[in-house]
Formats: sequence, C-alpha cells, structure tokens
Amino acid sequence: MFAPLQARFATALLDPGAPVPEGVVSHTGAPPVRRFAVYRNNVVVSLIEALRARFPAVERIVGPEFFAAMARLYAAAHPPASPVMMWFGEALPEFLACFPPARELPYLPDVARLEAAHTRAYHAADAAPVDPARFAALGEAAGAARVALHPSAAILRSAHPIVTIWAMNTGATPLAPIADWRGEDALVMRPALDVEVRALPPGGAAFLEGLAAGAPLAAAIEAGLHETAEFDVSRNLAGLIGAGLAVDLLIDATTGTP
Repeated sequence: MFAPLQARFATALLDPGAPVPEGVVSHTGAPPVRRFAVYRNNVVVSLIEALRARFPAVERIVGPEFFAAMARLYAAAHPPASPVMMWFGEALPEFLACFPPARELPYLPDVARLEAAHTRAYHAADAAPVDPARFAALGEAAGAARVALHPSAAILRSAHPIVTIWAMNTGATPLAPIADWRGEDALVMRPALDVEVRALPPGGAAFLEGLAAGAPLAAAIEAGLHETAEFDVSRNLAGLIGAGLAVDLLIDATTGTP
C-alpha cells in the first residue's frame, strides 16, 4: 500500500520543481514544504558527494562548480539503484558522453570509465597469483594453457591518453602539457592492498582481452601480434606474471599436457 507513495516521494526528491508528494503531511495536516525542501537538498548533496568521492579526477578536470551541476543532473536522470553508495555512478561515463556541456572534453567519459573500474577493482575479490614456476614447468605445452586473470582486472581502451590524464589529475604525477597526445590502453587491478593503474604496451590490451575471453595463451599472443607489429611477447608475458595478473593456469586434460 505504500509503494505508490514511496515512488512519488523518491521522484519528488530529485526534481527541485516538484511539489511535496500527495500523502506527505506534517503534524498539522499541511504539506511540510520547508522540511521537504531541506530533506531534498540533503539527499541531493549526499548523492553529489558520493559521485565526487568516486570520480575525483573528473571533478578536478571540470572544476567543482561544473561537477556539482553535472552531478545534480545525473542523479535526477540516474537515481541510485542500490543503497550501497560506492556503486553509485556506474552510468556516469555514458552520461558524460552525451552531455553537451562536456563536448569539448572528449576524453572525459574514458577518464570516468577508468575511475569506475578503480572502484570495482578496490572491492573485487582477493586472489593469489600463479607461481612463476608453474609457467616454466609447462614447457612446449604453454601455448595451449588458458590463463585466469585476477578478478579485479579491467582492460580499458581509449583513443586518448587516459592513464596520463588520470595520473595528472589524481596527484600521481605532476600536471604538465601532454606533448605526445595518443591513445592509451589501461589495465586497472588490485594485486594486493592497493589498486594499480598501468598503461599497457602496444598490443597488450588485445593480448589480455584474449586471455580474459578464455583463449589459449598462444592465441592471445597471436591477437597481440595481429593488432600491431610492435607487440613484444616477452615484455607482455613478463608483465602478466610479474604484475600478479595470472591467478590460475587451466590445462585441457584431454591433451595430456601437465
């Protein structure tokens, strides 16, 4: 019986022009206009703060006033679907891609995607990396092995230098002009306590995407080579193992490989 009232209440909270919902009254029986306005403002401010906490680089790029105005519109269009506020903002990258005031910052949606992946990586499950000796023990059978990646891992492709932009706007590196404006593919993962963001080498995204899709190691290497002649097999294998990105080796028992 309360569902219709709750729906009207939730809608009115995010619409500053909406009146107090029908059925909401004070102890006098009159609509609590001022109280509802205060409550509405507190809710919206809390949603803006949740987005600010999750997307600090986006806010630094556009400035606090622009961010607050944008976040208010986003909250109205995409109200929280969960009481867990750490996930609020999953649709912000797509919102920014269609947000006319941000049209002059075409890289902004990809920076938001990176920051969203950062949150997911932070809260992902733990997993122990594969002992490098297991790779060495495969020998000639290594190409047929399938590699399970860390559950926190996310691969993001961008036509913009998003890792560099993100690092400059989170304090990881100093702000400076970007002389070589080219696309960067990013790996976001949490091998231990801290989330790491790395720019992948040429072909590295295709290689990892192949592994993530369940392709054998040889096929994933071929994907990297197919994407670019600059793909360095040794460098990418060293990165896979050294970063703790591989958490299991899956061998087809029917082949008789170890």
